[in-house]
Amino acid sequence: MTDFDTEHGSVDFLDLLSSGSAQDDADSRLESVAFACLVNGLADERAAAILGILDFSDDFLCFAIGGKPLHTMAGTRAAIRRTVHDLGGGPCVTGTTNGLCVALIMPRAAATPDVTCTYSLSAFSTKAPVCLGPLRRGVEGACRTVQAVRSAIAAAPALPQVPRPMRADDVLPERALLGDQDAVDELVNTVYASLQTAGPDDPTLETVSTFLRNGGSLETTAKELSVHPNTVRYRLKRAAETTGWDAADAREAYVLRTAIALGRMHTA
Repeated sequence: MTDFDTEHGSVDFLDLLSSGSAQDDADSRLESVAFACLVNGLADERAAAILGILDFSDDFLCFAIGGKPLHTMAGTRAAIRRTVHDLGGGPCVTGTTNGLCVALIMPRAAATPDVTCTYSLSAFSTKAPVCLGPLRRGVEGACRTVQAVRSAIAAAPALPQVPRPMRADDVLPERALLGDQDAVDELVNTVYASLQTAGPDDPTLETVSTFLRNGGSLETTAKELSVHPNTVRYRLKRAAETTGWDAADAREAYVLRTAIALGRMHTA
């Protein structure tokens, strides 16, 4: 497959590389093809070659930011590029998808994910979420952080209050429901796995699961596990430190419940 649908129309990858068009137009078309690869999850050697031409080095670190444009797509894309340049950041690929302007950025100098996102907020509409994707590595990671931004913004209506900016991890369960594989992997390989770091005899997973199943009751959980309520408190505190999510908080309990469900299905 060498054809990609971009904002410039259908582009053949081989034709693009051999094109004798003006440099600015060639760079613009190349960026459009790169963005089409990211949006469509194409992480093969062709996508790597395109990103390499755009100065994304091998095994690069990257993150994505996205939201609805303040006025025009072109204006928002230009504003993000200026911000990255002014912060001393690495290469930046921008594009549009489903009414969103999304940028993939290589962090460098002051252009860290948080700083870049904060300084780019004014380029986006105040009437819609702005999302910061997770830091990922390589071409596959680039596809995943772009997808995380897209699915997080789609999932934002599930939150009673949407932070500005929001992080893709703010809606991990909802992204998983939307089929975002990066969210599923994060819940299973990081959150669920963190509940089992000490091995099969570690009671942390059983304690958290029992606590969630009993509606957050310490006494009922302690009785069912035949331990003192203080033991339950200690285990829950340790689980929060290990996973980063507190079972005593209603929202974070939902994250843990989803992670445990997915983890058990994954290991069954």
